[in-house]
Amino acid sequence: MSTPVTANSPLGVFDSGVGGLTVVRALRDLLPNESIIYLGDTARVPYGSKSPDTIRRFSMEDTQFLVSHGVKAVVVACNTATAHALPVLQATFRVPVIGVLGPGVEATLAEPNCERVGIIGTAGTIRSHAYQHEIAMRRPDILIEARATPLLVPFVEEGWMDHPALKSVLREYLKPLLDKGIDTLVLGCTHYPLLIPVLKRMLGQKVRLVDSASTCAAHVKAKLEQDNLLRTTKSKPSLEIFLTDHSEQAENLAKRFLGTDFGKVKKAVV
Repeated sequence: MSTPVTANSPLGVFDSGVGGLTVVRALRDLLPNESIIYLGDTARVPYGSKSPDTIRRFSMEDTQFLVSHGVKAVVVACNTATAHALPVLQATFRVPVIGVLGPGVEATLAEPNCERVGIIGTAGTIRSHAYQHEIAMRRPDILIEARATPLLVPFVEEGWMDHPALKSVLREYLKPLLDKGIDTLVLGCTHYPLLIPVLKRMLGQKVRLVDSASTCAAHVKAKLEQDNLLRTTKSKPSLEIFLTDHSEQAENLAKRFLGTDFGKVKKAVV
């Protein structure tokens, strides 16, 4: 018999790998009393190069895993999965399912002087046109320039945030966007919050950065407040991390993305 879901049940978060731990980090900063179960589908990463049907199937399996662990809400901490699978997840499961894309769009449009938006992300996210469509539907006057930036994830995973090669790649990727005079850059991948320091140094004050981790965490907090789902118990909140393929490299990456140690990683079968 399954445990009934209450406000004191954990939050569930999934991503194709460990990049979604930037969302967990933002959630823990904003909602320090919440328990969290994280699933990283490291056996099947990346999702960005997969077909939409495969992404939807994987996302259904990931969500079912979290729901079977009694979570009160599911956060899709993957831009590609959000772009392709969010509507079917929301239609299938009874718990609230929140993606990273909508909050990022809302944060982008919250600035009334926003006129030219650049979007960077995986090939799958950019190819889905999800960000472009959402922004254009709400503000058809905004100029949108989107660019797939697949080389950035390996740099982040190597920890090469200050490497000259990364700066060269970033300059190459950003040049067409900057040539269009963008005033806002949407970081459409949960790996990219780790690039914020180098991006701020490169772009200065002239380009506003919108990252999907912090904007998603703020949206989750608002949703939990609205649905009276904030955890009320005063016991120490827990953090459980499951990976579908457990390796030393994945564990080291997880520590870097989360910014702290978290105990033992568990093996998940989805």
